[in-house]
Amino acid sequence: MARRQGMNRLGLVLTLGLTVLASPGQARASGPAVAGCPLQPADNIWNVRVDGLLVASNSASFITTIGTNGTLHPDFGAGIWDGGPIGIPFVTVPGNQPKVPVTFTYADESDPGPYPVPPNAPIEGGSQSGGDRHVLVIDTAHCVLYELFAAYPQADGSWRADSGAIFDLGSNALRPDTWTSADAAGLPILPGLVRYDEVVSGEIRHALRFTAPVTQKKHVWPARHDASSNTSATVPPMGQRFRLKTSFDFSAYPLTVKVILTALRDYGMILADNGSAWYLSGVPDPRWNDDELVSWLRRVPGSAFEAVEVLPLRVDANSGQVAAIPGVPAPPTGLVLTAP
Repeated sequence: MARRQGMNRLGLVLTLGLTVLASPGQARASGPAVAGCPLQPADNIWNVRVDGLLVASNSASFITTIGTNGTLHPDFGAGIWDGGPIGIPFVTVPGNQPKVPVTFTYADESDPGPYPVPPNAPIEGGSQSGGDRHVLVIDTAHCVLYELFAAYPQADGSWRADSGAIFDLGSNALRPDTWTSADAAGLPILPGLVRYDEVVSGEIRHALRFTAPVTQKKHVWPARHDASSNTSATVPPMGQRFRLKTSFDFSAYPLTVKVILTALRDYGMILADNGSAWYLSGVPDPRWNDDELVSWLRRVPGSAFEAVEVLPLRVDANSGQVAAIPGVPAPPTGLVLTAP
C-alpha cells in the first residue's frame, strides 16, 4: 500500500571516502551488528556479496511479474503515517528483562514463549494499527532475537500473536523447513532492514528485505516457508535473491541513497513477504530525509534488477552458512560516508 511520506529535511553534510570490500561470496572478518550483537555470522547468506554470482535462468520472468515499470520505494522513514511510525521498529533489552507468556495462533510453527517483550515495545504501525504489527526484540546480553507477527499486548502483561520465532544471532541455523517465522519466508526480519546508523556509516554490509505483490507457492534457500497458492514458474518464490544491475548508473544520486543502492548492487535483496512491489523494508528513524529517499529511490525501475542464483553458495540445506567461491575477482571499492 502506498504511503505518504513526511517532509523531514535534515541537511546532513556527508563526505566521501573509500574502503576495500571483501570478494563476492566471501565473508568479511565481521558482519553487521546491533548493540554489540552480530546480526548473524559474517558467513551467513544475508551477509555476503552476490555481485559475482550468475543471473538466474528465470530472472526476466520474475522481474516482469513483479513489474518492470514499477519502482523502488522506501517502506521506512521519519515522522508518522496513519498514526504510526514508518517502518519496522525494534527494541533492545537487557539479559534480565522479564519474560512474559505469548499465545500463538500458529503455535505449531512458532517458538514457544516466554519472550522478553517489554510492555511498551514498539509495534510496527503503532499501537492502534491493524497491519502486520511486527514486534522485534534483541536480548543484548545473550544476543538472541525475538520476533512476533500480528502482536497484541494483553491486560495481564502477556502478548498474543499470530506467529513468533527466536533466533540465536551467533548461529547459522535455519528454522525447520516449511515453518513460518514472524515473516512469510520463515526468515528473521531484523537482519534485512535498512538502518539509519549504517547508512550514515557509509556502508550496508548485508542484503535487504523487500516485498512483491505475487509470490509462488514455493520457497528457495534460505527461505523456509511460502504463503501463496500460485504455482506459475514465472512468479518469484519466497527467498529469491535479486540485485541491482551493475549497468544502472546512480553516480549522480545523493550520497545516502548511494549507500542503499550500493548495497542492492553488491549484496542484493531477498523476497521475504507478500506486499507492494519493490518495497524496501527499514527501521523508522526521525533522522531520515523522507523526500530524498522517496524521490530518488523512485528513479530506480524494476527493470534495473535481476534475479541471481545463490545455490552454489550453500553448504547445508538447513544452514544459512555460505561457501567461498574460488576465483571470483575482487569487486570495485565501496562508499564510505562520515558525518562531521
